[in-house]
Amino acid sequence: MADRPSALPRAWQRMLSGRRLDLIDPSPLDIEIEDIAHGLARVARWNGQTVGDHAYSVAEHSVLVEEIACALEPGLDASARLCVLLHDAPEYVIGDMISPFKAVIGGNYKAIEARLQGAVHLRFGLPETMPAALKKLTKKADGIAAYFEAVELAGFARPEAKRLFGLPLGFGTPAADGPRLGLSARPATQAQAAFLSRFREIEGSG
Repeated sequence: MADRPSALPRAWQRMLSGRRLDLIDPSPLDIEIEDIAHGLARVARWNGQTVGDHAYSVAEHSVLVEEIACALEPGLDASARLCVLLHDAPEYVIGDMISPFKAVIGGNYKAIEARLQGAVHLRFGLPETMPAALKKLTKKADGIAAYFEAVELAGFARPEAKRLFGLPLGFGTPAADGPRLGLSARPATQAQAAFLSRFREIEGSG
């Protein structure tokens, strides 16, 4: 007699490292930075609606947000910088949903995301919940990054990007149509290597 299928759907994902991460009850022991870097480098920001031959990845976005946060607060310690770099880490398994869709889904998505974020933090010796001041800084840096990504990669007009994300005063290189960072999307392998390199650099400085 054939085995009867489980009554519950599979809620874990197998990683290339061999780990099996339970999305409902994630264990820090099943989280590896190599899996995070690999996944984030292959998750597209803006639902892939960006210019260029490659998708602009969450890995690239994460490195940019950490760089901006350090510019806003140069005194951040290694723990805080790792928190910022990993602020979108859950997306290596649940993907990057655009903000309008997150608003439609509501509570369940946010609960799963929060559990995954907490497990990631514990895996790397960080506070399970990001401190309020650091969360506020990360949100500000994320908004600045989003502005530049929107106008340079995602086809937004500057007035629209300014209305949605705010004007990033003090950032970028002056240009006739406003400040620019000169963003471009890199191949996944390069984005993955850059994310891992930055993680190792911060980890080694702590």
